[in-house]
Amino acid sequence: MATRIALVAGATGLVGQECLRLLAKDAGVAEVRTLVRRPLPPDLQAPGVRECIIDFDRLDGHPDGFQVVDWVFCALGTTLRQAGTQEAFRRVDFDYCLGVAKAARAAGARHFLLVSAAGADARSSIFYSRVKGELEEAVGRLGYPSLTLARPSLLLGDRSPPRLGEEIGKRLAWLFPPRWRPVRAGQVASALVRAAQADEPGVKILDNAALRGGQ
Repeated sequence: MATRIALVAGATGLVGQECLRLLAKDAGVAEVRTLVRRPLPPDLQAPGVRECIIDFDRLDGHPDGFQVVDWVFCALGTTLRQAGTQEAFRRVDFDYCLGVAKAARAAGARHFLLVSAAGADARSSIFYSRVKGELEEAVGRLGYPSLTLARPSLLLGDRSPPRLGEEIGKRLAWLFPPRWRPVRAGQVASALVRAAQADEPGVKILDNAALRGGQ
């Protein structure tokens, strides 16, 4: 019997859309709610999927999107190149993600599943890794009974236009240790959905090797 309600932030990104597709097919999920800036593309619309078009700078103005949620999948993120500045990057990858986590927890959500990054460390000298680590620590202080942190390396998936770094990563993947080998967005999403279904209490870290199935 379908009883769970899942919330997906970042549902149009590589991992988010894969999570959305898997959750929409899950017989135990009654509704998949998406937090988006604009309507979902037709290929992501499905029965049981509800769009919540919001302004991430004003999450307090959208309380209905967070009500009666069990699982929260946060796949929001950008790149330094797309953001343009470190400040703009941090607004998306830290402020928006933490805002979603706070709003959902205040509304009673019990399991937060975050797409972080390999090398996430709040004390790193690398800006990207430091922001990811600071976010993990900030979310960890919110009191979620269950917290799942996925730490993928280079994400592979269908992008338009293709990224040069990703194409190079595909060809040289065999040279990298498991911790740093590229991982497909679908593998990350599958691992996150399985973690939600298991719903184990405490903090669970899915490192890159685990996301790749130990490969």
